Amino acid sequence: MTKPIPEVRPNTWSFLRDPMIAPTGFREYDARWKYPEEINLPGMTALGLGLGTQMHKRGIPPVIAVANDYRDYSVSIKHALIIGLMQAGLEVRDIGPALSPMAYFAQFHLDVPAVAMVTASHNPNGWTGVKMGFERPLTHGPDEMGELRDIVLNGEGVARPGGSYQFVDGVKEAYLDDLVGDFKISRPLKVVCATGNGTASAFAPELFERMGVEVVDSHNALDYTFPNYNPNPEAMEMLHDMSDSVKASGADMALGFDGDGDRCGVVDDEGEEIFADKVGVIIARDLSKLYPNSTFVADVKSTGLFASDPELQANGVTADYWKTGHSHMKRRVKEIGALAGFEKSGHYFLAEPVGRGYDCGMRVAVEICKLMDRNPDKSMSDLRKALPKTWATPTMSPYCADTEKYIVLERLVEKLVAKAGAGDTLAGRPIKEVVTVNGARVILDNGSWGLVRASSNTPNLVVVCESSESEAELREIFAEIDAVIRTEPLVGNYDQTF
Repeated sequence: MTKPIPEVRPNTWSFLRDPMIAPTGFREYDARWKYPEEINLPGMTALGLGLGTQMHKRGIPPVIAVANDYRDYSVSIKHALIIGLMQAGLEVRDIGPALSPMAYFAQFHLDVPAVAMVTASHNPNGWTGVKMGFERPLTHGPDEMGELRDIVLNGEGVARPGGSYQFVDGVKEAYLDDLVGDFKISRPLKVVCATGNGTASAFAPELFERMGVEVVDSHNALDYTFPNYNPNPEAMEMLHDMSDSVKASGADMALGFDGDGDRCGVVDDEGEEIFADKVGVIIARDLSKLYPNSTFVADVKSTGLFASDPELQANGVTADYWKTGHSHMKRRVKEIGALAGFEKSGHYFLAEPVGRGYDCGMRVAVEICKLMDRNPDKSMSDLRKALPKTWATPTMSPYCADTEKYIVLERLVEKLVAKAGAGDTLAGRPIKEVVTVNGARVILDNGSWGLVRASSNTPNLVVVCESSESEAELREIFAEIDAVIRTEPLVGNYDQTF
């Protein structure tokens, strides 16, 4: 295998012939690049050869399910990847355009050991990438990504005979059947279905109709130019649009999905945006009644309520705070036998007997409809107001280059740990502890907290804060965390604030 080169100028002979892969695209648990600036089609073929070689190296049977999201360049990228997989001697089962969770489902449905999903997830157009996994329902974490990166960038891919290609139809129908089963809603429920013209447009409206839910369309025509906004239910732009649709239609709630359908955002009947970690607490309350003494995993960006909520405590819940990132969370849920995992970004990991353990925005939509059915006298705003009140920021991402962010974060963690060690206060309160499992989560004596970590898939840091006291305290926490961040000149502007 030819060693890929990190940079090739477009519109050259070399660009059409030689594999070009920017090393920064191999991230903690995703492979993600700007296309064609950071990876070209021969580079994607080299990635496929490397992934197939990794499977052979690990003794995994050489069969893989492959799919692509709904972007105008995703099919050509998938075909380039498939050439490399076949070159490595793999039997490819191409399920066509899909959501990421449909590709994960295909591993079970077709009983194949591996998956490669071509998607840029919620990143804007101009990005591409691959979500991949060998041990269902898990996807590559740092160890697997590191091994794959070395195979690919060192030119260690090995061509083998036996490669083949088969297009498999009917997986979409099987996926929807698996999600809904024979469930029909027994209360009237009107839902704004928001897909931002992304891949979920081909799935979510039909999913709701199968359950007997009344659908209010919101940008549900497939359009890979994303004419309204980038489908990302963590972005305030999408959440505000969902809120406007709820108010205009009198819907019971809005459910919104990201570009590859593995995340779900929620707006209640009053047009209030409920961040996904709070939705997680609502779901955890409901599930812990059905399955007492359950363990729930929450990522470090999530609300402290998983540990402190009296109702969860009464139901015998154990809370486990873990590293942010869909691969980290899936693995943790599986390892400790948790019933579910919740991530503030809108990834939910519902394990047996509720789901299959992977993140699926459609599965969450079904479970939220079931939850509403089990609480026929309650609105979504009733369920939100029943939670202990906290004040939280959205997820905010100041710019920091991929090549710098981890070094910068290391210094920031040191500064925040030193602050706690010196007995300093934050927002006028004593610091109880600094959790450093993933960045630094500075927890105050009243349970309020502020977090800074590195984004795993974009050139950014990530900042989230929560107060159990007031919005004033929340703003103080953010201001003081930000003051520490501003000691690093390599950190740029925020994508959004509050």
